[in-house]
Amino acid sequence: MINSGGASGANDFEEAVATAVINKRAAAHRLDQRTQGVPAPMAEGVKLLNSIQDVYLSKEVTIRKR
Repeated sequence: MINSGGASGANDFEEAVATAVINKRAAAHRLDQRTQGVPAPMAEGVKLLNSIQDVYLSKEVTIRKR
């Protein structure tokens, strides 16, 4: 789960992408992204979700072998 609770911060995009990379490398099959508190404008929300999707679609971010 990323971005859970609280108002938007200055590093929301960076934190969301970093968390998505960590989860993908850990071979997570599911990532819940929820926001609470002050909702962001629609364009920002779409940009955030697209950034997370880009991590999962990227062939450069690989799953670590155990």
